[in-house]
Amino acid sequence: MELFDNLMIGFSTALQWNNLLFCLIGTLIGTMIGVLPGIGPVPTVALLLPFTFGMSPASGFIMLAGIFYGAQYGGSTTAILVNIPGETSSVVTCLDGHQIARKGRAGTALAIAALASFFAGTIATIVIALLSGPLSKLALSFTAVEFFSLMVLGLVAAVILAHGSVVKSLAMIGLGLLLGIVGIDVNSGAERMTFNIPEFADGLGFVSVAMGFFGIAEIITNIEKPSQRVIVSQKMKDLFPSLADLKLAFPAALRGTAIGSILGVLPGGGAALPPFTAYAIEKKIARDPSRFGHGAIEGVASPEAANNAGAQTSFIPLLTLGIPSNALMALMIGAMIIQGIQPGPQIMVEQKELVWGVIASMW
Repeated sequence: MELFDNLMIGFSTALQWNNLLFCLIGTLIGTMIGVLPGIGPVPTVALLLPFTFGMSPASGFIMLAGIFYGAQYGGSTTAILVNIPGETSSVVTCLDGHQIARKGRAGTALAIAALASFFAGTIATIVIALLSGPLSKLALSFTAVEFFSLMVLGLVAAVILAHGSVVKSLAMIGLGLLLGIVGIDVNSGAERMTFNIPEFADGLGFVSVAMGFFGIAEIITNIEKPSQRVIVSQKMKDLFPSLADLKLAFPAALRGTAIGSILGVLPGGGAALPPFTAYAIEKKIARDPSRFGHGAIEGVASPEAANNAGAQTSFIPLLTLGIPSNALMALMIGAMIIQGIQPGPQIMVEQKELVWGVIASMW
C-alpha cells in the first residue's frame, strides 16, 4: 500500500504541466546529444546545470535525468544508419544494426531499438520502484575483488564479441588498455603516456576514438563500395518490424533488460558495460552464432534494452543512498546540494516528491 501511495505522489509531481515540459526538453536535448558522436550526456548536464538553479528541485532533476535517458536512445540512430556510435553504450549496436540497415531495413532496426528501449525502460522503472532497497544494498556489498572481476568480465566479453582471430582480438584489447591509461593517474597524480601534451592530461576523448575507429573507416568503406550505402525506405509501413522479427527480439530484449538492471546499479556502472555483456550472452546462447555481425535482430534488441535498463537503474544508489554510481550521477548530486538537499539514505523519506517524481517521470 505504501508503494502505491508513493507512486501516486510521484505521478502527481511528474504530471504537472511544467514538469512534463522540462521532461520533454530534457529527453529532446538528450536524444539530439546522443545522435552527435562524442558529446555525451556528462558535459551536457554540466553545461545545463546552472539553468536548474531557478527551478524547483523536482523540475530540475527531471530535466537532467531526461538528458541522460534520451542520450541512451539517441546514440543508436547514428550507430544503425551510418555505423558511428553516438554514445559508448551504442558501440555494440553498430555490429548488427548497421548490417540490417545495409540490407535496406534501417527502419526495422530503428523500430526494434525503439521498442526494446521502451520495454527496458518500463521494466527498469518497475524495478526501481520495487527493488530500490535490496539492489542498493547489493551495490554497497561490492568490494575491490568484485570490481576487478567485473572489469575482467568486460574484457572477456570483448574477446567473445570479436570475429575472426582470437590473437587479434586480444591484441586490440591490449591496445585499448594502453589507450585507456593515457592521462593523469588519479592516485599518484603522475602523468602517463601524455608525451608532454597538455590535451592528453584528461585522457583520450571519445570523439577522436569513435571517429577514428568507426567514422573515418566507414567513410572510406563507402567510398570504395558505394553500392553498400544505407537504403532508408520512405514508406511508413517499412518502419514496423515483422512478427518474425518481434519473436526474435522479445526474448533478447527481456534478457538484455535483466542484465542491464543488475549491472546498472553497481557502483561505477551505468549504461556502458551492460550492452557488451548482453551481446556476448546472446551470441553465446544462439543456435547459430555466425548470424551475429551480419544483421541479427537480437544483436540490436538485447544491447539497446541493456543500455536503457542500465541507465535507469544507475539512479538507484543515488535516489536511495545518495551515492553516485558514475560521473553523471555525481553531477546529479551536485544539483541536489545546490538546491539545498543533503544526499543520503534519508532522502527517500524527506524528499518523497523529488524521488518518486523522478521515478514516475521515467515513464
